[in-house]
Amino acid sequence: MAHDDLVWKLGARTPGHDYRIFRTQFVDAVNPRTGSPKRFSLIESVDWVNVIAVTRDQRVVLVRQYRPGSNSVCLEIPGGMVDPGETPMAAAVRELAEETGYTGGVWQELGAVSPNPAINTNRLHTIYAYDVELTQEPALEDGEHLTVDTATLDEIQAKLLGGEIEHALVVVAFGHLAFRQCQLARIEEV
Repeated sequence: MAHDDLVWKLGARTPGHDYRIFRTQFVDAVNPRTGSPKRFSLIESVDWVNVIAVTRDQRVVLVRQYRPGSNSVCLEIPGGMVDPGETPMAAAVRELAEETGYTGGVWQELGAVSPNPAINTNRLHTIYAYDVELTQEPALEDGEHLTVDTATLDEIQAKLLGGEIEHALVVVAFGHLAFRQCQLARIEEV
């Protein structure tokens, strides 16, 4: 269903500021219901990836790192920005190796979401990898400082329900995985 009657008529975009990892811009629009003008603020960014990587012994690879927005150390899955000219899958493979030293395995995309469609222009791709192995030392970028850990899926569930994992984009990644597992269980029942 297209819902074309809800689409605002957009005018020109006006650049805001460049903040290295994202740019702001403004777009003038017309409300289709009232005809009134409105200026929207946008955050323009490259796409992002996050990786649910599972080892051969069924442990999920996790990272802990400081996040200045919440002024806290967050338990997360590896991930980062998709570089220009890079596919989300290639970015996921690169980010997992760089942040954790885990490589190999079998890879598939679980899904993609709009991180905040009210203001963000990018997408977050969740990639699933299984049978990954620790094969190298992490190669952290200058702006990264993190520790690597692993947990079982049951432990992950407890961490999600208990609030230890609270990063919204990590929570949605595990939601993608849970839905995929439900789909596979239904197929096996048939």
